[in-house]
Amino acid sequence: QPLADFNFVKKQGINGPVWALIALDSLQYEIPETTSKEQTTREKLFDYILEKQLPAGGWAIGEQGADPDMTGMAIQALAPYYKKNEAVKCAVDKALGYYSAIQRDDGGLSEATDSPESCAQMITALSALGIDPETDGKFIKSGNSIVDCLLRFSLENGFAHNIGGEYNQMS
Repeated sequence: QPLADFNFVKKQGINGPVWALIALDSLQYEIPETTSKEQTTREKLFDYILEKQLPAGGWAIGEQGADPDMTGMAIQALAPYYKKNEAVKCAVDKALGYYSAIQRDDGGLSEATDSPESCAQMITALSALGIDPETDGKFIKSGNSIVDCLLRFSLENGFAHNIGGEYNQMS
C-alpha cells in the first residue's frame, strides 16, 4: 500500500522509485489504488528514474557524479522495460556505454573507489539484460571483467568492503 503513494515513494530521491519498481515487478504486483495526491504507476516510476539520469549516462544517489552502485540498481529496475520502451532502451544503452568507456584495466567501474557492492549491482544489472559480464567484450578491459574486480574483495569466509580488509557482512 505505501508504494501506491508516489509522493511517499520518491521522498528519498531516486532510490525509492528504483526499489519500488523492482519490488512491484518482482511478481508483477498490481499497484493498489490510493487516496494520496499522486497515484503511483509503473510509468511514473520509470519516467522518474529516466529523469534522474545524469548527462554522462549513469545515475547517482545524490548530486555527485554517476556511481556504479546506483546505476546498477537503476538498470535492474529498468531491465524489464528495455525491449518494450525506446526511452528506457536509450537510457540504459547510454549508461552501459558510459561504464564501458570508463572501465579500468583491472575491471573496476568506479572513477573513485570500487566496492564489492557496486560490482555486484552492475553484475546483476548486466545479467538482468542478458549480458554476460565475464564474456561480453564491452565489459572486459585488459582481460579483466567486473567479476574479476569483485573477486579482489574475496576472503576465505566472504567479502571485505575494502581490498585487504576484514570480512564485512554487507559486502
